[in-house]
Amino acid sequence: MSFTKTQLSRYADVMVWAMENARRGGKFKKYDTVLVRYDLAAAPLAWAVYERLLQKRYHAVVRANAPEEFTRSFYTLADDKQLAYIAAGEKEFQQSINGLISLRAPADLTALKNVNPSRIARAAVGRKSLREILDRTEQEGLFSWTLCNYPTQEMAAQAGVSLKEYAAQVAKACFLNDKDPVKKWRQAMAQIADIGAWLNGLKIKKLCLKSMHADLEITLGEQRKFISGGGNNIPSFEIFTSPDWRGTRGVYYADLPSYRSGNYVSGVRLQFQNGRVVKAAADQGQNFLRKMLAMDRGAAQVGEFSLTDRRFSKIDKFMADTLFDENFGGRHGNCHLAVGASYADTFAADVRKLDKKMKARLGFNESSLHWDLINTEEKAVYAILESGKKMLLYEKGRFLH
Repeated sequence: MSFTKTQLSRYADVMVWAMENARRGGKFKKYDTVLVRYDLAAAPLAWAVYERLLQKRYHAVVRANAPEEFTRSFYTLADDKQLAYIAAGEKEFQQSINGLISLRAPADLTALKNVNPSRIARAAVGRKSLREILDRTEQEGLFSWTLCNYPTQEMAAQAGVSLKEYAAQVAKACFLNDKDPVKKWRQAMAQIADIGAWLNGLKIKKLCLKSMHADLEITLGEQRKFISGGGNNIPSFEIFTSPDWRGTRGVYYADLPSYRSGNYVSGVRLQFQNGRVVKAAADQGQNFLRKMLAMDRGAAQVGEFSLTDRRFSKIDKFMADTLFDENFGGRHGNCHLAVGASYADTFAADVRKLDKKMKARLGFNESSLHWDLINTEEKAVYAILESGKKMLLYEKGRFLH
């Protein structure tokens, strides 16, 4: 077992709190339905979460994810109709749940390495309608979600550390060594939210990122806001927004590797022109990268830009897991840019009014892809304000608030 019983109990407390905290509408009520979805190795944590949900008088539905071998067989053997298949009742079930807690514990990060990426993309497009249901209920304040990972030998090996070291990094990042980790999370989220409020008050027109290998300009767009201190991801120290994809130009570089659908991709370099990737290269996984960017029209456009302040995040090692890597603290903090789908909750007005027509008008990106690409280089981020003033926002891994 990766954690002690005490740490497991604290982790369960954090995950239930995070799901509740992420709700942007009314509060959860007794007998609301919460889905717990978990990889098999995370069963000890799933049990602890299940007990906590029952104690809080939620209806808890538990579903184990199929092992990687099943997923590989699906993508290898299924025909086009099977790839796009949605089981009877699945849409109705998605509409009925009020919360989702996902516990990720991959046993094989490269299981899908030899699967044709276009088949993965086809299945993602086919199941897009399920995600749109949850997006809509989340916008209406009727649903919220959170996710975390449970250490596995595979993740530790791919990160180049022992399982004990990997688990220690997770515990440190999620405050599981504190007597009251939820209190610690509330304090951190309040401080991060304060920075987010400062950013939202600046009337930013554009963001300019400069590092050794990146020189990128992003247009924030109309009716945008920065999101901070939400709780959707544990850990989550980032402050992010979904910019107007049409105003992206320049070069972005991701020095931190990532695993995507079983593929290892490193040294990603993207050149943007008029909002779209016009040149994509990678030291490893270049062919896969290009196929993902061709998944649909929006896959080669920006859906998110994020910054993490090193003062909050204790993560200082590559974790072979985007959830932790996108919250990297280290010496220089990190920024990450996601190609693909944008986040509707970065809309500064009533998100329930953000329909597809308005999304298109404001430059919110739509795609079946959302892929976070992380830069941990020393960097400076400037803001061009609506007044025309240029202002340094972030350097040496921290916001200048």
